[in-house]
Amino acid sequence: MFNRTTLLVLAAALAAGLGLLAARFAFAPQTTHAPPMKAVHLIDPPRAVPAFSLRQSDGTPLVPGELKGHWTLVFLGFTHCPDLCPTTLAELARAQKQWESLPETTRPRVLFVSVDPDRDTPDRVGEYAHAFHRDTIAATADVPTLERFARSVGLVFAKSPPAADAPADAYAVDHSATLVALDPDGRMAGIVQPPLDAGAIASDFTQLTKAAP
Repeated sequence: MFNRTTLLVLAAALAAGLGLLAARFAFAPQTTHAPPMKAVHLIDPPRAVPAFSLRQSDGTPLVPGELKGHWTLVFLGFTHCPDLCPTTLAELARAQKQWESLPETTRPRVLFVSVDPDRDTPDRVGEYAHAFHRDTIAATADVPTLERFARSVGLVFAKSPPAADAPADAYAVDHSATLVALDPDGRMAGIVQPPLDAGAIASDFTQLTKAAP
């Protein structure tokens, strides 16, 4: 069980993680090899992401090689999220519709990773994400794997206990609202911070896709 002290520590860790992420990239230089961006803050040079293995909604592993060849936007969340997750996925779906004319072989991708594996089975995550857009990649894993993956891309999450008079499974999960951009080589190449603008996101990732070698 969580107590008040534990909750405060988790909240502080989440806030610190978000602050460090923002500080790390707020003044990062835009790469000179890309067109001016409206929504994504590019970092140069991109950062390698350690090997990972998540579980996709169809039960197959999601490993770094699966994402190569595409720009990918990574978003952490969970299906019981009351506001941030549905709002973000709805805005990303609008961006996805705008780049649907790009070739499927290079079209940008959205990866939704549930950080609530106790309630979110892979197929449940897929059902939830695909309700916003059919092309969204949905995945999850056990908590240690999710923690390693989140850290590798500069994101954080922490389970928050339910109210004293609420059921044990009525907890929430605090998580980063920032999106991480992986380049076609699977490297961490930038971030997108809220508030999100679907038009700006679609424009940026369309340009990045067309500029990719």
